[in-house]
Amino acid sequence: MFKANSFVDVLKHLAVMAAIVAVLVIGFFYVYLPTTTNHGETISVPRIEGMQLADAEELLEDQNLRYFINDSTYKQDQKPFEILTQDPAPGAKVKENRKIYISINMKNPPMIKMPNLIDGSVKNAELILKSYELKKGEITYVPDLQENAVLKQFVNGKEVKPGGLVPKGAVVDLHVGNGLGNTEFEVPEVIGMPVDEASVLLVGQGLQIGNIIYVQGSNEPTGTVLKQRPFAEVGAKIRVGEFVDLWVAGEEPIQGIE
Repeated sequence: MFKANSFVDVLKHLAVMAAIVAVLVIGFFYVYLPTTTNHGETISVPRIEGMQLADAEELLEDQNLRYFINDSTYKQDQKPFEILTQDPAPGAKVKENRKIYISINMKNPPMIKMPNLIDGSVKNAELILKSYELKKGEITYVPDLQENAVLKQFVNGKEVKPGGLVPKGAVVDLHVGNGLGNTEFEVPEVIGMPVDEASVLLVGQGLQIGNIIYVQGSNEPTGTVLKQRPFAEVGAKIRVGEFVDLWVAGEEPIQGIE
């Protein structure tokens, strides 16, 4: 134990203690820490984006780095367990044992709720499917008065109701109305009628007027229907929404002149 007999001895003791502390501080920060933490030594982060997880794990281990999966998603056009992003970026300088945060591509797609496409147009269905990351598949037109309207939606051949679960990225097939309907009836006979009356009759039965061909030199009064297609034969059937072409006696009226 030091014994101070004078003020000078006290100063000497304090100087010795300060020197000891200085040696300890210098030894800790400039000798011990650099040797235990590889002070000043860095590693360049390799590019692991696009690699398979197993291959990236081996590469990082060889370079004394670690990884941590902080996110996962599903991309149909990329392989399962493919690394999508990394942080820090390739080329960044880090210390040994640094953790690299990555996101990977899932093996199986997540299940999502099927959107409601029913009664909407095909164009609208395409936009909705894209927003849900689903794909438009085959379009089948079926008899229905709702022209171009989606009637049913299918995944893998099975009808899926709105709200049903389907895999993300699934292909959705659609049944769409053709605007004609499924009800058949006998073709109405309009030959010999004035063209305006024939048009009213046909439209009233849910049919559409197709081409009107004017025929000169007929003995029938001008505006009389001479011929029709389809023909009003025995057993001939027609569906709602279909067209009927008419041949009419006389010259074609000039537009804008009564």
